[in-house]
Amino acid sequence: MSYEKGFSLKELNKPKDWTNLADMAKKHAPIIDAPRKVQAKEPFTVKIKVGGIDGVEHPNTLGHWINWVELFAGERLISRMEFEPEMCDGYVVILSIAMNETTTLRARAFCNLHGVWEGREKKVIVE
Repeated sequence: MSYEKGFSLKELNKPKDWTNLADMAKKHAPIIDAPRKVQAKEPFTVKIKVGGIDGVEHPNTLGHWINWVELFAGERLISRMEFEPEMCDGYVVILSIAMNETTTLRARAFCNLHGVWEGREKKVIVE
């Protein structure tokens, strides 16, 4: 992604270099926190936080907010959480899920001003 303003409203925004993030990515990329290994069919916790990388938080105002966060297992949408402006304290989603096979989790977030952002994938191994 190399757009003049650092984001696209038409395409998926996804950082290419996680060692050198622009502030735009630091406040928009959803970060997945999940165990590396889990037991088949046993519930485990997945936490998704939008932004906050290096302390760069996303605004939560009537004019600029994160509208929703989605979690995918592979290509399958497994959850979507919506937010209202000024009605939440940060953008954090905590889910309890169970899986039958090893898969890659992906999270996407939609900013009303800066489009859809995808964070780093997280592979979860099912034993």
